[in-house]
Amino acid sequence: MMAPYWKKRNINAAEALSRRSRGISGSLTRLNLKVLRDILVQENRDFSKVCSKTSKSQIMYENGKIYLENYVRCYNCVHSKPHILYNLPKRCKTEKFEDALLCQCPLENTLASPSDQKSSLLALTGNNWLYRLSDATGQELEGVFLSSKHKFKYLSWDVSQEIFYVKSVQSKDNPQARQAAITQSTGTQLAIFQMFPLQIVGIMEVNKQVFGSGVTDVALSQGVLVVSYSRAVKLFSFEHIVKKYMKERLALGMASTLLKGKKVGEFPFGIPVNIQITERPPVLFEVPCSNTGVQIGGFPWHYIHTPPQKRHQGTHHICSLRDRTMATNGIRKMNCCSLESDVIFFHPDDSGRIIHVGPSTINILKILGRLSTKVIEDFSMATRQHNIPTSQVTVTSSGRAVKRRIQQLDDDPDQETFRMVEYEDELDLLAVVVTNGADGEGRAQIQLHDNQSGRILKTVDLSETWDETFRHGLVFDKDTIVHIEQKDTNVCCHVYKLQAANI
Repeated sequence: MMAPYWKKRNINAAEALSRRSRGISGSLTRLNLKVLRDILVQENRDFSKVCSKTSKSQIMYENGKIYLENYVRCYNCVHSKPHILYNLPKRCKTEKFEDALLCQCPLENTLASPSDQKSSLLALTGNNWLYRLSDATGQELEGVFLSSKHKFKYLSWDVSQEIFYVKSVQSKDNPQARQAAITQSTGTQLAIFQMFPLQIVGIMEVNKQVFGSGVTDVALSQGVLVVSYSRAVKLFSFEHIVKKYMKERLALGMASTLLKGKKVGEFPFGIPVNIQITERPPVLFEVPCSNTGVQIGGFPWHYIHTPPQKRHQGTHHICSLRDRTMATNGIRKMNCCSLESDVIFFHPDDSGRIIHVGPSTINILKILGRLSTKVIEDFSMATRQHNIPTSQVTVTSSGRAVKRRIQQLDDDPDQETFRMVEYEDELDLLAVVVTNGADGEGRAQIQLHDNQSGRILKTVDLSETWDETFRHGLVFDKDTIVHIEQKDTNVCCHVYKLQAANI
């Protein structure tokens, strides 16, 4: 008797890619990652430091690679020990890389140029050039000059739309022009590009003449233009802006009437402002909030904000996006006394849950209901200091009781404290950084928790000390942990790899 057809079937590469494009993920990858997770939590496996790197400028980790010296030097971290991948020639100050993004083409897409099919690094220089570099060799594949009028400095993704944008520094009023009663356009410029292959959508300006005074920041997210003010956030439809205010469609390397026949993206002409917003677009959504901004997520859609009034300081309000009503138990506040404020954000696993991180407690929250919603606790994690109250009375050697005037802070370096939480999506694990300086020296430990239950599965001790006066960052990427710290004038990067315990 033959085995049923569904029990064993070979799927060719074309069918696998087709399934992926339709959102049907394969079981092989899930199986491999489950095996890796099972290996990772075994007692005979541990993370060991394999190298440390130091740089005078920022260090970045992305997709198995470490970038040093403003993205000039690149190390591959896929293998057991990082090794140099490429080292670009040193760049002068005006040509140094200001910011960069890693770009990976979807595997199911077939592009005209073979170089477009491979991973590349989008790099922005100090003199307004945008380069696309080979992620494997650092070779320059494409170059676009942005502008000779505005200073561009930041790169960001709007992943869902497969676009990225380059943001300028915010221009200010010129005192001389103001005294001469000359009207100036002051604001932020956004240069928006599509990927796969690289194409220009256009450049637009968010200025006070159209959007009003007090604009503090601008961003693109989920196809929405997000404009932040000192006490509010307003959302506008980017699609509406493009349809109504685009004066001319541009193509890189092609002539433009806005440039009087000059080619788009070539030096010194750059890219013209082809999206000219003459009036404020309709506001999709507006919410008053403090300078912490607003976050949108959850299921059903909710937003988290802190109202700008002083009485709401230190609280986070979770409200329905549909009708702005407050969810039951929607006011969240950490009852703690600490130097660092608590952090709240929607869980990056797309479950609609919320992570609320304090110095001694981490609460994973979820939203129940559709019309009338309620916030409940899914699970919680606590440090040992949370269970052992600190005495406010000290007894001297003579037996005299002395009461403390100042309560010990919940994030005091001398006691166990939560510092940050990272999510590893492929292994479905939460990496929680816990510090403890009870022995007089700051030590850090990474606790790996099951994302669904909060159960701790493994702990990893960092061999280097953890100084709270420095800035720290952590990346957890499958079998690799990267700890980056700003140390005086240097930036240090420590790489840990999963190894057998006896190695």
